[in-house]
Amino acid sequence: MHPLSARFLVVSAGMGAGHDAVAAELVRRLEDRGQGAGRVDVLELLPHRIGAGLRSFYRTAIRRAPVVYEGIYRAFFRPGKGPRPGSAPLAALAEDRLLALVERERPDVVVPVFHLAAQLTGRLRARGALGVPSAVVVTDFAVHRQWLHPGNDLHLCVTADAADTVRRALGRPSVATGPVVAARFFGPARGAAGWRRRLGALAPGRPPVLLSVGAWGAGTRVADTARLMSGAGYLPVVPCGRDERLRAELSRRPEVAALGWEPDMPGLLAAVRAVVDNAAGQTALEALATGVPVIGYRPIPGHGREGVRRMAALGLSDHARDSWELLRLLDALTEPSAWRERRIAAGRRLFADDAAVRLTDVVARTAAR
Repeated sequence: MHPLSARFLVVSAGMGAGHDAVAAELVRRLEDRGQGAGRVDVLELLPHRIGAGLRSFYRTAIRRAPVVYEGIYRAFFRPGKGPRPGSAPLAALAEDRLLALVERERPDVVVPVFHLAAQLTGRLRARGALGVPSAVVVTDFAVHRQWLHPGNDLHLCVTADAADTVRRALGRPSVATGPVVAARFFGPARGAAGWRRRLGALAPGRPPVLLSVGAWGAGTRVADTARLMSGAGYLPVVPCGRDERLRAELSRRPEVAALGWEPDMPGLLAAVRAVVDNAAGQTALEALATGVPVIGYRPIPGHGREGVRRMAALGLSDHARDSWELLRLLDALTEPSAWRERRIAAGRRLFADDAAVRLTDVVARTAAR
């Protein structure tokens, strides 16, 4: 056991799969360091099935009514002058259940990895109701204001740029620890050779490129993008997540490799030449860990669009603003080149620190006081 063995409660949210993937990896890393760790979904802390309704509404808006989500993002998430609506009333509904869980589990640190959870712990810490530190793991490249609450003790961010944003906004401690990505995405992937054979047999001579649409199959004109890539000589590989309707649509096109929920993402990513991404989310981060260039294209509204732009501005990816630029970037980044190597190296440098190490440091500092 670690000499300062402690217990952590990670508060995630089942919005897609990205936040839960971060939570699961944090728990694994903490346990590997001899710490105790548990996790809870903040949506399940909301009463009267509000969390399930919120998830359903968000999934529908992001997939079927992006203009609605864009309006919500502008009102609730982007900064602006004067009074702005926020998620505080929603977070308040989860307070009693979180406090009861903390009373039962007795964690030494609570770790939100979703913005609603950060608002929840920030509120409780600010008024002294939560007696242990809260350390927020910010998963976005572009930090929107719902991540920010001055009551939280520490923010662990994907980039130094994001950490600076938090410090300027709150005047609170914030450090860049890099993304939290599962260990299986680093180093050789056992399934890569099998994927290369499978994709090579499906479309001989066509470089495979993964077209990312997330766990919910969210994306704008996905079939059109796949057709564009195929017409330019590439094999679009589309893991459709849990969207069986999208998979059925794409499966009718022989020039597209349409997959369902894919458990071997490390092997698949290692077998493709690039990732075309629309959200700057967990798949993009997993690609960077694997050493695959990322191109942002037709991002989903709100956090997706802002994340794709920020990721590109930091030199971690490229942003294709139209179909011509997408094909130009694919031509440049799927072949050996100095440009490709620069992007791969920049992505790998992002993983310089470990959020789990910083979390155990919180316990050490608390014990020293």
